[in-house]
Amino acid sequence: MKIVVLDGFAVNPGDLTWAFLDKYGEASIYDKTPDEKAAEMIGDAEIVFTNRTKITPAVVEACPNLKYVSALGTGYDMIDVPACRARGIEVCNVPGYSTMSVAQHAFTLLLAFATDLAGFAGIVKYGLWTGIPGFQYQVVPFMELAGKTAGIYGCGAIGKQFGKMCAAFGMRVLGTRRSKCSGEEDGITYVTPEVLLAESDFLSLHCPLTAETRGMVNRSFIEKMKDGAVLINTSRGAVLHESDVADALNAGKLGGAGLDVLAVEPADPHNPLLTAKNTIITPHCAWTSREARLRLLDILDANLGHFVKEGQGINRVL
Repeated sequence: MKIVVLDGFAVNPGDLTWAFLDKYGEASIYDKTPDEKAAEMIGDAEIVFTNRTKITPAVVEACPNLKYVSALGTGYDMIDVPACRARGIEVCNVPGYSTMSVAQHAFTLLLAFATDLAGFAGIVKYGLWTGIPGFQYQVVPFMELAGKTAGIYGCGAIGKQFGKMCAAFGMRVLGTRRSKCSGEEDGITYVTPEVLLAESDFLSLHCPLTAETRGMVNRSFIEKMKDGAVLINTSRGAVLHESDVADALNAGKLGGAGLDVLAVEPADPHNPLLTAKNTIITPHCAWTSREARLRLLDILDANLGHFVKEGQGINRVL
C-alpha cells in the first residue's frame, strides 16, 4: 500500500519516528502540504493522514485509490466526512491522546492569571525589590485559588481532568454539558449554562466546534458572565466571536483571556485579540507534549492495523 502523511511536522518535527508505517507499505512523509496541492501529493495512495490539510470533495474525486483517511489528532473538521463516506472511504481520528496535556495547559493558563510569576521575577530583575512594605507587590496580580469558582463548558475527558486540577487547589468546580445540567459527578457540580456563566471566576471552554458552538462566545454570552471573569479556551478558536471578546477585554468586562487557539492560525496580524488587554495567547501547543505525541502515534498505528486486518479502524468517525 501507498501511504501519505500530508502535514506531519506538528506531530513529529524530528524527535519521533514514522517507522511504524513501514510495516503497512511505502510511506511518503511531508512536513506541510498546501490545500491546493493535496490531491497532487496523495496521487494514487490508499492511506492518507492529515493534520490541517483539507480533504475536500474535489480531493476525494481526484484520488480514486483512497481507502482510508485519518486525522492526526482528535479534530477532523478538515476532512469532508460525507464525501468520504459516499465513496466508502474509512475515516478515523485519534481521541484521548492529549487529555492530560491539554488539561494541564488550560490549568497553566488559569495559573498565569492567578499568579504573575514574570511580574514578581521582574521586581527582582529590574532592581525594584526595595524592601519597602507594599511598594511593588501590590501591582503584581496574585490571588489564592481556594474558594474561587472554576466553570467548565463541555465536560468531556479534558474538561473533567481540568476540573480535577482545579479541585486540587480548593476551587469550587461547576460544569455544564448538553446532556447534563444538574447533579454531581466526578467532583463537578452540574448547572445550567446561565448559572455557569454567572458564577464562574474562571470559565474554561472544552467543547467541540459545531454549527451550534461556532461564534458562541459573543457579546450576549459575555454579558451573562461574571464581571472580571477570566476566559480560557483550548478547544477551537472559532468558538469565540473574537472581536466581541476583544471588546469585552478592553472594556474590563472580562478580566483576562488565556487562549491556545484562534479562528485563523497562525494568527492573522489584524486579529483584535493580539492587542487586547490582559490576554495571553499561545500557539495551539496544548497537545504537543512529547508524551501526548507518542501516544498519538501509537493510536494511529492501532487504528491503521485494525483497518488492514478487519476492514475498519478502531476510532471510526461515524
